[in-house]
Amino acid sequence: MSGETTVGYELLRNPRLNKGTAFSDAERRAHGLEGLLPPRPVTLELQMARIHAELSNLDNDLQKYMFLSDLQARNETLFYAILMSDPATFMPIVYTPTVGEACQKFDQIFRVPRGLYLPISARGRIKELLGHWPQKDVRFIVVTDGERILGLGDLGVGGMGIPIGKLALYTACAGTPPQYCLPITLDVGTNNPELLEDPLYLGLNQKRVRGADYAAFIDEFVQAVQALYPKCCIQWEDFANFNAVPILELYRDRICTFNDDIQGTAAVALAGIFAALRIKKEKLADQRFLFLGGGSAATGIAELISQAMALDGLDIKAARARNALFDINGLVDRSRNDLADFQRPFALDHAPISRFVDAIKDLRPTGIIGVSTVPKLFNQAVIETMADINKRPIIFPYSNPTSRSECTAEEAYRWSQGRAIFASGSPFPPVEIEGQSFIPGQGNNVYIFPAMGMAVFATEAKRVTEEMFIVAAKAVAEQVTEKNLADGLIYPPQSKILEASLHVAARVAEYIFDHDLARVPRPADIPGHILSRAYRPIYASFAS
Repeated sequence: MSGETTVGYELLRNPRLNKGTAFSDAERRAHGLEGLLPPRPVTLELQMARIHAELSNLDNDLQKYMFLSDLQARNETLFYAILMSDPATFMPIVYTPTVGEACQKFDQIFRVPRGLYLPISARGRIKELLGHWPQKDVRFIVVTDGERILGLGDLGVGGMGIPIGKLALYTACAGTPPQYCLPITLDVGTNNPELLEDPLYLGLNQKRVRGADYAAFIDEFVQAVQALYPKCCIQWEDFANFNAVPILELYRDRICTFNDDIQGTAAVALAGIFAALRIKKEKLADQRFLFLGGGSAATGIAELISQAMALDGLDIKAARARNALFDINGLVDRSRNDLADFQRPFALDHAPISRFVDAIKDLRPTGIIGVSTVPKLFNQAVIETMADINKRPIIFPYSNPTSRSECTAEEAYRWSQGRAIFASGSPFPPVEIEGQSFIPGQGNNVYIFPAMGMAVFATEAKRVTEEMFIVAAKAVAEQVTEKNLADGLIYPPQSKILEASLHVAARVAEYIFDHDLARVPRPADIPGHILSRAYRPIYASFAS
């Protein structure tokens, strides 16, 4: 309406600038905020105490997720101050496992829009829609098409919770400034019949587009990002295997990009293996791994392990032969005619095996890695067989959310008589077996992708390479203390995730500078440079 004064009012509704009750008296006078707030200014610390108290009164984690989402929409600094005050507590709320339920109920709990939704119905205008984002210097895009959300399947636009959550962790866990981050959902339809019949569903009401039209839409998106945000890194997230692998192969050497499901998962698994080998006092090249699941996550981990084995002197073909896959149709062997191209490097010259426990008995792996998204497949027979052939069996059920884990921590420790070296994709509580306490490690990609993002941000890297993920894995593992290992913990404590991530980012940045992949001059002090670029949740002064 004409004559309406909106300066102060608008400031309170800008989440990046809003300080709420923390605006000082001087700021209130200078910016027309007097009367719009209760009269007594409070500190950020007091605001945090109020938020913690409100959270403690909520009944379940989904309510806490929704509360924190609303907080992020109105006061970004306070949101990150809360997350960074206790990351071990809040990561499972803003990301896995709670984000899985939030994505499933996305249409029922939708409140404030975040990020961008780019529908395939807007083909030919994607650059225009992308240009509607107010921030003109975007450095990170996490993008999904919602087809394979965690282990939950096709959730259509409900998958937007994943890019939002991942980018929150970019900031909370590694200090990437949030103003450079943009979550995006590419809506190409959904094949989920429940969503198509749901009047509340917010996405395109059509079956998924496939083939050449899909590929052209992806390429238009990539070209639009390159045109508008030339320093931007694209992280592909929760695409179906048959799209994820070719998209990564097509663009990995052309732009700054990576796929966290393939490469981040691989790096965090490799980090866990590096730490486990300190317990076993064995070499990587002497290990054998059997994967339950034969998708892009499995082959991504297997390939990164193989590359790391090759760096230790093993022939790459011999290294790949030490990483076997087992999927719904049994052992991935050369006699099968149903294999995808990305599975073929790991197909063994071996007779077919239809039972996972028989594959363990025959191949005698030192570790099993679950990326099947099918719960309870690491059953008692599987764990006991691994314990029979290994003094310290490596048991990694990495599927998430928790409901999809191949086994629980207690099952792995109990069935192995406490000898398992365990890590899972979702969190499990400490376990006590015959008077000995074990702290289960969570092989969460949060140890990798935020640090990778911070390294890319601080160096303005031109590319993200496979070797950068091996560097990151080693940097994660070298932070695990002997005390951690004694407790069974093979990842750094999540309570120290910012410190751990900045260390990993510095190591990766060194690699970027060493290999001429940076677009900024090499600083004399790389860790100091990383630290200087890191976000801190502190209110800026508005007083003039």
